[in-house]
Amino acid sequence: MERNLKNVLVISFGFLLLFTAYGGLQNLQSSLNSEEGLGVASLSVLYAALILSSMFLPPILIKKLGCKWTIATSMCCYIAFSLGNFYASWYTLIPTSVILGLGGAPLWSAKCTYLTIAGTSYAEKAGKHAKDIINQYFGVFFLVFQSSGIWGNLISSLILSQPSTKVEISEEDLECCGAYNCLTDTTNSTGSAKPSNSLIYTLLGVYTASGVLAVLLVIIFLDQIKSDQAETEKEKLEAPSFWSTFLATFRHLKDKRQCLLIPLTIYSGLEQGFLSGDYTKVYVTCALGIQYVGYVMICFAAVNSLCSLLFGKISKFTGRKLLFALATVTNTACIIALLLWKPHPKQLAVFFVFPALWGLSDAVWQTQTNALYGILFEKHKEAAFANYRLWESLGFVIAFGYSTKLQAYIKLYILLSVLVLSMVMYGAVEYLEAKRSPGMPTATKKENGRPHSQETCM
Repeated sequence: MERNLKNVLVISFGFLLLFTAYGGLQNLQSSLNSEEGLGVASLSVLYAALILSSMFLPPILIKKLGCKWTIATSMCCYIAFSLGNFYASWYTLIPTSVILGLGGAPLWSAKCTYLTIAGTSYAEKAGKHAKDIINQYFGVFFLVFQSSGIWGNLISSLILSQPSTKVEISEEDLECCGAYNCLTDTTNSTGSAKPSNSLIYTLLGVYTASGVLAVLLVIIFLDQIKSDQAETEKEKLEAPSFWSTFLATFRHLKDKRQCLLIPLTIYSGLEQGFLSGDYTKVYVTCALGIQYVGYVMICFAAVNSLCSLLFGKISKFTGRKLLFALATVTNTACIIALLLWKPHPKQLAVFFVFPALWGLSDAVWQTQTNALYGILFEKHKEAAFANYRLWESLGFVIAFGYSTKLQAYIKLYILLSVLVLSMVMYGAVEYLEAKRSPGMPTATKKENGRPHSQETCM
């Protein structure tokens, strides 16, 4: 158990170091590289590459390199993105964004595969249920990993909170902040003034060093999976080709329920993209300065993490419908308030209220939507979660893609429209489930082994 736990901790702290750097850097892109929308364009390209990567790269790399070296190699892709920010231009950020996107899917797949094999192996030796050990390993992983959002943003805020980054913002300049931001595709003359190159290089140096430490930690301390275990996993990975995986993903759209869940899944990417790409720029950076972005996103990450844990525990008592309703009301209230609010430095607390409420809503979208996919499509989980990754990533691509083309108030109206559509479609899914077996909850249907019929929407 000690050796297996050691490997779990190595992976957990490796991801913590890596995403401390990437998470903090992602939240700064719209403010740090705002010229011609370079920052958000790079994020849009990144998620587009991630969509392609998830369709065919993970099985190939894990089969050829094994889990340990797939993790180490993929981590290097994230370091490349940090290096690209040292001289941010279309010729450096876009290629490194593609590299990161291609490495993202293999990284997460290899991590999941490694923890699953390690948990299964220990369970067999200890005579315990594999599911229990695997859940325990993933619990340890996410306990460590989730704090990366706090540390990455804290580093950026501490470094960028130097006197040289603080500028006086006139009342006239503040009129350009908020939903009706004057010019979203150019650099404001307000708090979005870029920090000095020395501070930027210091921040990027810390982030790059954090990524390098993550790679070294994995290379030096992570054990290879034993050959017999690896061969068993390779046999599983050899079966699906690119085209079979691709076709299985889209064949799953024959299920009407999957089609109905597409708006909700896209909304999950849209709302996250808005917070990290637009709220941080036209509200926080514009009115307070770039040094506050990290503190605001810490608030979001902390509330999100706590609420994810809370909602995961209370969902069996409240049911998912009540939680979805809570998130809908909270998000709708935030969107309407953001349309009406004129940000001002004197209202400092308000800047933190919005990400806190957004974190509460996002915790529902993440935990309950994932759980919903697992419950509804129990017999086709691989294809279902491939669809989840596809449509959520598409939401990110859209959010970052139109970030510099539209004013914030238009994006908020789009968010509100997609949210309303999502809830109508989600209600239709619940109606179909209730219609299949009136008076019997989904969990009971699963226990009784009753298969869900599939309804065609294509």
